[in-house]
Amino acid sequence: MKKLLDINTWNRKDHYHFFKQFDDPFWGITITIDCSIAHKKTKTNGHSFFLYYLYQSLKAANSIVNFRYRIIGDDVYEYETVDAGPTILRADGTFGFSHITYHENFNEYLFLANLEMEKVQNSTSLFSSESGENIIHYSSLPWLNFTAMQHARSFSFKDSSPKISFGKMTVNKDNNLSMPVSIHVHHALVDGWHVAQFADAFQNLMNAE
Repeated sequence: MKKLLDINTWNRKDHYHFFKQFDDPFWGITITIDCSIAHKKTKTNGHSFFLYYLYQSLKAANSIVNFRYRIIGDDVYEYETVDAGPTILRADGTFGFSHITYHENFNEYLFLANLEMEKVQNSTSLFSSESGENIIHYSSLPWLNFTAMQHARSFSFKDSSPKISFGKMTVNKDNNLSMPVSIHVHHALVDGWHVAQFADAFQNLMNAE
């Protein structure tokens, strides 16, 4: 479900027209998320830590309307919900793109996410699932504790979906667990204020007991 925005009455009209004409309108930042409580919770409950933090990230993103805006042609649409399109690693070292549907109920999300992961891992295709515009592109690099990240992009392909990447979880000097999270967004739709809202929402969800 999506609804068309009236750009002429939108409070971001000038921002939209200004940044939409850029050759590369995406901007990005890397933040650090404390994972101590979330990691302990998943180990206690026997859940996948990856699927847990992916869910909390997706829940946070859905709570920020700007993360649900998409540019289609010359129009801007607001989606009711957005899904996850994470890369899934296979045993042979390759990966495939997936489509994990967002459900507010964690158990329902988890059931469908495990089915999707199994399908991709048993496939040899790069694209084993179809995805629309209402998606966030996710990737996980659990081997690297990065401080910045740049994505491969085709400027001829018109894309406005956010891109979120998770890095290696490490132990800091206070014996807390943390991981870097890279966030890239289309500046015609999302500003620093909205990314800060996402970061706060994500951290709060990761801290939930």
